[in-house]
Amino acid sequence: MKKKWILLIFLIIIIIIAGIAVGFLILPLLNIAYTYSVENAFPNLSFNNPVGIYDANDGTDRLFVVEQGGIIWTFNNNRNEIDKYKFLDISDQIVTGGERGLLGLAFHPNYEVNGYLYVYYTKLGTGESVISRFKVNVSDQNMVNKSSEFEIIPPINQPFSNHNGGQISFGPDGYLYIALGDGGGTGDPFGNAQNRANLLGNILRIDVDSGSPFSIPLDNPFYNNMDGFREEIYAFGFRNPWRFSFDNNTGNLWVADVGQESWEEINIVESGKNYGWNAKEGYADFNPGVNVTSTEPPIYVYANAGPDISITGGYIYRGLELTGLSGKYIYADFGSGKIWALSYNSGNVIENELLIDTNFNIPSFGIDNDKNLYICSFDGNIYILNELAN
Repeated sequence: MKKKWILLIFLIIIIIIAGIAVGFLILPLLNIAYTYSVENAFPNLSFNNPVGIYDANDGTDRLFVVEQGGIIWTFNNNRNEIDKYKFLDISDQIVTGGERGLLGLAFHPNYEVNGYLYVYYTKLGTGESVISRFKVNVSDQNMVNKSSEFEIIPPINQPFSNHNGGQISFGPDGYLYIALGDGGGTGDPFGNAQNRANLLGNILRIDVDSGSPFSIPLDNPFYNNMDGFREEIYAFGFRNPWRFSFDNNTGNLWVADVGQESWEEINIVESGKNYGWNAKEGYADFNPGVNVTSTEPPIYVYANAGPDISITGGYIYRGLELTGLSGKYIYADFGSGKIWALSYNSGNVIENELLIDTNFNIPSFGIDNDKNLYICSFDGNIYILNELAN
């Protein structure tokens, strides 16, 4: 009897070892393919030209949708939600249309305590870019005190109506990052993006928790310089960095820069570096007459051709719902409605996969507290991606 038990245990061990060996040999060969579709995330809600969707990370599980016309709406993050609340309305103090309007929103990292939120808009009458702070109503968390507006940066002159940038976001370091385009016009006619004496064509980085209205972080690349460069500048040489985001795992800053006529860019942006415009567009020379010593190339470009006319930056996906997209950069083209996933590792692009060709104009993506991904569309809806393993 004892010998039978020993033999049985021996056979079980052999089976386990064989199973493990087969797993090691076969599982790496399995290449699971996924297909993607889009679905209306909140079928009972609609918006007018939504340009952003945000989570305040305040534990309330609400979402906030920014309309280009100057209104921010909030609602419970529930697929069947039917109610939305007017969180902030500054439609009477902005100029909108084209690339102007209420363009960006950022909640202070300590919003749950201080109630501070920051917005980027273009000012009625002048078209200047304004970055202001507001404070939520202490007695009604679904309403902002409009009278609490406090300008953080003096209004920034925009020579033309386009290339305003528009993204603002707090980085993992707690500083506020601001994207400004080159001021518009064909080819950056005033050379703003290569002129560090002004704020246009740059990513700015400021400390809103010290100084009045802000201070310059001591490790900003041009802090206390003697050349007349604006100390707010974190990186420069951008045409229209409409949307950027930080990777929740690595902290890398991913910036999508809208091209002029040939190339749409994806950049991983580092402090003090020159990202080329208007000397370069993509990897190519754009204006050889512009004197630059060195530039940082994009990590990826695609051709501005046919319906593909304007890149919309997204996010490195760190959610749990879309297994096939984990760690990939999800982005789109505003004109064509195509959505891609870029695989990038150790300085190399591994693959750029077309996920779906929608018929939407996509101005922005967003993520919630659980890192679920949302897609804004100018058809008035907010969408999510669905994944099917083949």
